[in-house]
Amino acid sequence: MAHVATAASTIPASRLHGHHDRPSMVSVGTIIWLSSELMFFAALFAAYFTIRAVSPELWEMNTEKLNVPFALANTTILVLSSVTCQMGVFKAEAGKVGRTGSVFAVNQWGLREWFILTYIMGAIFIGGQAFEYAMLIQEGVTIPSSGYGTMFYLTTGFHGLHVLGGLIAFLFVLGRTYLARRFTHEQAVSAIVVSYYWHFVDVVWIGLFATIYLIK
Repeated sequence: MAHVATAASTIPASRLHGHHDRPSMVSVGTIIWLSSELMFFAALFAAYFTIRAVSPELWEMNTEKLNVPFALANTTILVLSSVTCQMGVFKAEAGKVGRTGSVFAVNQWGLREWFILTYIMGAIFIGGQAFEYAMLIQEGVTIPSSGYGTMFYLTTGFHGLHVLGGLIAFLFVLGRTYLARRFTHEQAVSAIVVSYYWHFVDVVWIGLFATIYLIK
């Protein structure tokens, strides 16, 4: 009996209760929902390129006002946050919810520390985007100013709302780890599902960054 208990305690939280034999319905549902979100962003990309095709001079004039190095730095922070998010997922799959050593010993971090770092990086990205908006507004690039302004704020704004949604999801996952008495399979699945969403948000932004900042 002791042997069975010992064996069960070594099984990662993400594989408890026989759930490793079949895909989580939450994960499947999330993937299906993200597919619909992909279609939404595809429509935004189509609108962006359509308006750009009929007003090339407008795009040429306004893209000169973009701070590409700043946007690249902000993009790098968001992309790296996908790495820290995935590190948190690895810890969740191993059933390690919190750090086992000093906060400076990164190799001993758990799910919480990696997700907190991811949250901070995502918040920095949002702050950077708000700062960029303020600078562009001073340059006269606003939603009613032109078709370019409308599409710029529409595409980046909707993406920003998705990032905010991801930050709220991180708080939800982190809150559950602090409130629950033990780390469960359901909590591990929640962390994995949030990572799906965060990776999706990052990939979409890479496409937006290339479209808006690199294709002049």
